[in-house]
Amino acid sequence: MATKRNSTDDPLAPVTLAVGQEDLLLDRAVQHVVAAARASDADTDVRDLTPDQLQPGTLAELTSPSLFAERKVVIVRNAQDLSADTVKDVKAYLGAPAEEITLVLLHAGGAKGKGLLDAVRKAGAREVACPKTTKPAERLSFVRSEFRALGRSATPEACQALVDSIGSDLRELASAASQLAADVEGTIDEEVVGRYYTGRAEASSFTVADRAVEGRAAEALEALRWSLSTGVAPVLITSALAQGVRAIGKLSSARGGRPADLARELGMPPWKIDRVRQQMRGWTPDGVAAALIAVAAADAGVKGGGDDPEYALEKAVVAVARAARSGGR
Repeated sequence: MATKRNSTDDPLAPVTLAVGQEDLLLDRAVQHVVAAARASDADTDVRDLTPDQLQPGTLAELTSPSLFAERKVVIVRNAQDLSADTVKDVKAYLGAPAEEITLVLLHAGGAKGKGLLDAVRKAGAREVACPKTTKPAERLSFVRSEFRALGRSATPEACQALVDSIGSDLRELASAASQLAADVEGTIDEEVVGRYYTGRAEASSFTVADRAVEGRAAEALEALRWSLSTGVAPVLITSALAQGVRAIGKLSSARGGRPADLARELGMPPWKIDRVRQQMRGWTPDGVAAALIAVAAADAGVKGGGDDPEYALEKAVVAVARAARSGGR
């Protein structure tokens, strides 16, 4: 999922800059460089350092010419936390990088350490973006890319079910995709995901939302309590509820047509159009408005505006389920 920002795609470029806060992607950026270096020279020396291990002069010592011209990879993590003197050493090195040495700088991005970030970019470093995945669509894209990288075919429903089941942790999503790819022959579908991750799927935020927008209050509350007991963050549940209600609002106000046409118009995959069509029976515009107000109130409650996030979520779930059957009345 990590992508380069410039045209250089050589992992053995003198300097690689990995920017972002997604640990899995940062680790993969490092692994890519190390693997390329060891493919070139099996005896590559790898030094993996934190800011406190880089004192003034340490970088110069690590990158000094070797009598044996050995290949070396020097990894600097959390480069935004480097001391001012060490930052000077890094900037000096950028002007004349050593042969047979690859410097990998991991930087969180943002304002802290921006001077170093700008200097490394100006020097023409190979850059790899490792952004934190905060949106469900990004996690879905990640799962699809994992299956492609593993050379396996998975249906859109299976990819969505895996995200719904596992949650937001990319390491867990990658591990789950790898397990399915290793264990399952043929196309990976939603039934397979459900079989492997039953229980977790039932505890997902999207299961809570699906039951609520279908007007099945008792089942939604049961799924909610199970989700909370298994550690699902309340904010993920309010997000899923909001997405579910908004999808119904979008589809109910859209012009009729084939799922593929509506998918392009609304920015949803065709399979989701079919699912939302089934869920929107009984909804009215007033019901959508009432449900969104209830979800917004719950969102404020779980983010510190109330004393009991669990109660705020229960109220929202009941309100959404009621709206699904009575138009919010």
